[in-house]
Amino acid sequence: METLSRFLVLMSLFSGLVSGFTLQNLPITPFEESYTQLFGDKSLFVHKDGKSVRLTLDERTGSGFVSNDLYLHGFFSASIKLPSDYSAGVVVAFYMSNGDTYEKNHDEIDFQFLGNIRGREWRIQTNIYGNGSTHLGREERCNLWFDPTEDYHQYSILWSDSHIIFYVDNVPIREVKRTSSMGGDFPSKPMSLYTTIWDVSRWATNDGKYGVNYKYAPYIARFSDLVLHGCAVDPIEQFPKCDEGAIEYIRAAQEISPSERAKMEVFRRRHMTYSYCYDRTRYKVSLPECVVYPAEAQRLRVYDPVTFGGIPRRHRRGKHRSKRSRTDGTVSVIIL
Repeated sequence: METLSRFLVLMSLFSGLVSGFTLQNLPITPFEESYTQLFGDKSLFVHKDGKSVRLTLDERTGSGFVSNDLYLHGFFSASIKLPSDYSAGVVVAFYMSNGDTYEKNHDEIDFQFLGNIRGREWRIQTNIYGNGSTHLGREERCNLWFDPTEDYHQYSILWSDSHIIFYVDNVPIREVKRTSSMGGDFPSKPMSLYTTIWDVSRWATNDGKYGVNYKYAPYIARFSDLVLHGCAVDPIEQFPKCDEGAIEYIRAAQEISPSERAKMEVFRRRHMTYSYCYDRTRYKVSLPECVVYPAEAQRLRVYDPVTFGGIPRRHRRGKHRSKRSRTDGTVSVIIL
């Protein structure tokens, strides 16, 4: 009877998740409990409700914050409203990394939002690295079906030992399946969650043709509904401790239903503008996990070559501390 009950609960979770992700029943994480300012001095502002955050970029500095804990798998999400007007050269990043712990063989899972000149839309770039495979970028770029500067929209990362799925407003936009041919290139070590805004004039917009114009500063990115639903790793014991229900949640969510897969295919057909799998300038032969579709390859040939860049080393926090080992020396933030 207990086994049957557990099975029914799991099936209920699965049914609800694969029909479209929602934040219902997922805990919203208070900033002061779960995050620490990474850089930016007074450029990070926390709303008085403790659950909404504002990052700014101006002539002095960008800004960012990082989770207090490392995680080994989970569901990570934020509602984000991007800077409006002229935003060329500006990058807002919502990503996972362990570059502070594994400098030469780090893992990374990226959402990067690339600003643009006035009248042109923001673009999303997703990417993964595993075991320091930064020489093999797996970037994809796409446009959105809405204006991300007008309101908050939800961006989410699901990471398990076999899948990585990127979501925008509960719609899966990219799925990365772990294959034997990828070897160690699939992220597999504990990572922190980072959120930053910074000046990337050298490559973010039209290969660096347009840079940040501080006449339009400050550039403001707003965040709310921060979710850390996963398996936190104690930095001393090095053993993951999962939130209640997190394992079932991750296992159920990593399989995309037929209806959700259809939505993903429509999105990619209409909005994807670049995929590393079709970039013959970078890769004469597609990386082994790529599945090449001739029609998609033909469509993506009309887009210009693109330039890429990584997360600056100064945006990483040095020796990682979890909330269990923090001292009073953490950087203060401004509460609004």
